[in-house]
Amino acid sequence: MKLDCGNSVVRDWARSDKASLVRHANNRKVWRNLTHRFAHPYTDAHAEAWFTLVEGMREPTHWAIEVDGVAVGAIGCMLGEGVYKRSAQFGYWLGEACWGRGIMTAAVKAIVPYAMERFRLVRLESPVFEWNPASMRVLEKCGFTREAVLRASVAKDGQIIDSVLYAFIDKTRG
Repeated sequence: MKLDCGNSVVRDWARSDKASLVRHANNRKVWRNLTHRFAHPYTDAHAEAWFTLVEGMREPTHWAIEVDGVAVGAIGCMLGEGVYKRSAQFGYWLGEACWGRGIMTAAVKAIVPYAMERFRLVRLESPVFEWNPASMRVLEKCGFTREAVLRASVAKDGQIIDSVLYAFIDKTRG
């Protein structure tokens, strides 16, 4: 899969992305906004585990964000199962060197319709830590609605913080 986003490309991961993945992922500011599944420091071993996971997927649901021929971030979804099969958890990260350039907004705008159609989804959910207003703005620009504040729901970086739940819903797919 390859989607042109104007200032970036969303595409499948390749093992040749390893050095760039480690370089951009091994950043405390990136780690601080992600769940416990994202390690810090981020090492070659973490990248190897990531590629093993991605290569083991029946169909990719996580993609690289490429700028100027280099993987600088990631975007993807975790598909729901059973009664949640029409929903997915949605998330992304971008290397700090690329922040503030509209890259993530363009990537989200490209991947949301692709994921909704490809996986027959009705709902994408994206929780955001309270200290990440930039991510909240990205979601709002891309048609996500702020649904709830989950008070004291996250333990991260030595603090208990709120998370803000955003959702994108396509009722025409019901």
